[in-house]
This record gives sequence, C-alpha cells and structure tokens, in this order.
Amino acid sequence: MRFQYVTLFPEFFDSPLSAGLMGKARAAGIVDFSCVNPRDFAQNKHHHVDDRPYGGGPGMVMQADPLARALESIPEPGRILLLTPRGRPLTQDLARELAAGGRNLTLICGRYEGLDERVMELFPVEPVCVGDFVLTGGEAGALCLTEAVARLLPGFMGKEESGTEESFSAGLLEYPHYTRPEDYRGLPVPEILLSGDHARIEAWRRERSLASTLTWRPELLADANLTPEDAIFLRSLPRTRLGRALSLGLCHHPVQNKAGETITVSLTNLDVHDMSRVSRSYDLGGAYVLTPLNDQQRLARTLLRHWVEGPGGAANPDRAEAMSRITVLDGLDAAIRDIEERTGQRPRVVATSARFERARSPLVGLDAVRGWLGEGPVFLVFGTGSGLAPEVLDAADARLAPIRFLAGYNHLPVRAALGITVDRLLGDFY
Repeated sequence: MRFQYVTLFPEFFDSPLSAGLMGKARAAGIVDFSCVNPRDFAQNKHHHVDDRPYGGGPGMVMQADPLARALESIPEPGRILLLTPRGRPLTQDLARELAAGGRNLTLICGRYEGLDERVMELFPVEPVCVGDFVLTGGEAGALCLTEAVARLLPGFMGKEESGTEESFSAGLLEYPHYTRPEDYRGLPVPEILLSGDHARIEAWRRERSLASTLTWRPELLADANLTPEDAIFLRSLPRTRLGRALSLGLCHHPVQNKAGETITVSLTNLDVHDMSRVSRSYDLGGAYVLTPLNDQQRLARTLLRHWVEGPGGAANPDRAEAMSRITVLDGLDAAIRDIEERTGQRPRVVATSARFERARSPLVGLDAVRGWLGEGPVFLVFGTGSGLAPEVLDAADARLAPIRFLAGYNHLPVRAALGITVDRLLGDFY
C-alpha cells in the first residue's frame, strides 16, 4: 500500500517511516511512502501557500490553488483523507476498513487555521480525526493513521495474530503482560501465568481484559462482544458508582402551563412509579416528589404506603424496594436541605427543560455533570406540566440541553425524559 502525504514539512516523516517494523515493511515492499509539498505548486513569487481569511478572524488559511495542484499531481491518489478535528474518528474499525481496501491513501496534512473549503468541494476528501485535541498540524495525526493501517497489512507483523490480539481488536483493552524476572522489587508475576494451564491462562487474560476496560474505558463495553459469563464477571467487580451521588426531583411547583403561566400541577401515579424504578435501577442516591399542596402530599404518601408497607409491596417486593426510595416534600428548597443533611454537602442543582430557555444558569453537558458527581451530590430536577418555571431555571447551578432539540416534535412525557437523561448520564458504567 502506498501512503502519499500532502504536507508543507516532508522532513517530518523521514525518521518515523524508516524506524522499527515500519522501516522493515518499507524495505520489504509492503508499504511505500511519498510526500508532495503544496509550496512547490504555489504560483506566486515567494511560494506562499496561505492567506488571511475572508470575513476576518485570527490566523491564516491554506490557499486552495496550491493544494489543488498538489493533489492533481498525484497519479493515483486513492482515497483522499484530511486530518482535521471535524472528521470521522480514527478507530480500529476505520483502520481495518482502510487496510482492507488495498488502495493508495493520500493524507492531507493541514496547517494554520485550516484549508480553503473549496478544496473539499473539488475533491472527494474524507475528513478523519485522531482525537479531541488540538495539534499544530496534521502530520502527527497522519503518522498515527499510517501506523494503525499499515500494521494490519499482510506481512507487516512478524506474527500475524499479534495484529489481532491487541487493545480494541475485540472491543476491549488488552490484558496485562509480564516477563522475566519472576519477582521484581517484591512484585511477583501472577501465579496462574506460571502454571502452564493454557485454558486457565486464557480465562484469566479475558477477565483481566474485561476488568481493565471497565476501569479505564467503560464506554467500550457497550459495543464489545460480551458473553453471559463476561457480564456475570463484570457485575462482580467493584467500581465507582457515580449514580449514588445523584438525586432526582419531580417538581410540581413552580412549573409552567402551555401559556407560559406559573402554576401547580397535580401528581400522577405513573410518574411516581417510573421515577422510583429508574432511581432503583441506576442505584441513585434518592428521588423526591415535590408539591406544596397538602392533599397532593397525602395522596403521594398513601400511594407509597400501599407499595412499601401494604398489600402492593407484599405482592410485588421489587416495586416496594423501588418505591421506598421516594421522599415527598413541599418544594425544591426542602429537597436541597434534605440532600445536604444526608450527604454533608449542598448539592449542585441541575435543571432540565424541553426548550432552550433564556436563563441566568449556564448550559452544561453530560460530561460536566459526571465530573460534578465525582466531587459531590447533584440534584437533577424535572418539571411537570409544560416544564420548570423561569425562576427555577434561573436559580439552578446549571441546565442541561433539551433531549430532542433538533426535532420538530419535542414533547416527551416527563417520566420518559427522566429515564433517557439518567441513562445518557450514567449508562451501565457509572
């Protein structure tokens, strides 16, 4: 396979492409490399390849003409890839796809603030991203892509299975490795690896791979090819449960009606049931039904007694276990005080809405809320009726973006919104 780099710095590739297995594969003809410098195709006196962006702004932009001419000079470009943050993530699946294609690859290494967008319109350029971080140019990313693809080519690895028994190959991180001496500074090699029992060693490695993935990259497990035995083993492992720092609030006042007026809404049986089951399923810290109306509080407590202490609980212990997590209070302030008394910290209050409301509280993403859960309690508040009143959104520490804000119809029932939000936040791993 031939890799062709469109780069302003051809010398960047000299040493990496000549070292180790890459150098051996190059000598064996398994891979080949060439560089094309857009500066050689610049039509101006000083061979400039960049200019100021139209519309103003910082930095410079790579000009379309030198890049276009550089690409047109390549006889067989194959697939043309641009290393850019806006691209398709570079994954093991993409590496396999590129390696299996057997075609030449042309890698455009951007510089400055980016390249003139018209290059993307003139050529079949596929954007690829090597990670959510910023590099000075695309050359380092191009090297990552090159190695990820090249090592999958037939003959590249000295032992073919070495290319498959690696992290990400089966959707999991790799198991730990050990070599001589058997004891190093008081740390022995795991006894099972010295047993000679290959079946037990294979099972141990599988378990260590699963444990490592759960610890360091739990999101990979969602797409991994797991067996029932794998699931049983994973459930047996201790892990940080961020959900225990999360409490849910189902707020019936102050909320809005469709006319935007602040009202109080009656509670519904199904909302209480479903919030309790979500709270138990995700092992949350607590759940609150919030209403200032005495008759509604009495109704909620009567419902809870039936399921926790009465005949409902006797007939359905699972429901009793879930409903026992519900606390009925008169409002948000009471719930915040209760969480503070229970945990020793005032919770961060995160409000939700089905609309992009104008509010004083900042809009945050799920990653930020996960970070807060690692630091202390979080109170996630949902509004009944047509959503939380503006004063609640203003007073919250933060707001989450609506679940379906790109859709034309965004009217989920609150119990569905609650379940979706908690799952997006915690999944099966936090």
